[in-house]
Amino acid sequence: MGKKRIAIQTEDELLKEREKVDSKVKKEIKSGPQKIKEGRVYIFSSYNNTIITLTNSQGDVLHWMSAGSIGFKGTKKSTPFAASKVAEAMSQAINKLGIEKIDIFVKGVGSGRESAIRSMIARDLEISSITDITPIPHNGCRPPKRRRV
Repeated sequence: MGKKRIAIQTEDELLKEREKVDSKVKKEIKSGPQKIKEGRVYIFSSYNNTIITLTNSQGDVLHWMSAGSIGFKGTKKSTPFAASKVAEAMSQAINKLGIEKIDIFVKGVGSGRESAIRSMIARDLEISSITDITPIPHNGCRPPKRRRV
């Protein structure tokens, strides 16, 4: 296998890498979400978790959060309390990005969907519409063939 080498970077190399990263971030901020006035918030609530995604009007993801990313674990992720905490954190991100007007799209059957919407409304965001986009089967799948004996 050979000897393992540990690469130790000098301070100059670390500063150069940090400058590269900072310049990329500054470019993204200048061309990115600072100019956005309208956004879309997608709330996906399942039996196990609540995920909230913020996009611009074209559908490009600006920010996302879930109950697991905030720090809830196990069955606590699926509670309405966790969903309201996720919505509060998302509304802070919306205010930080300077978005004035949002549309809310709700998907899923979990217990956190109502509490997430309520906490978004309570944070004084200008909400233009709330739409339910949960997929509903129209006629179901095809039944199995009749059994022949």
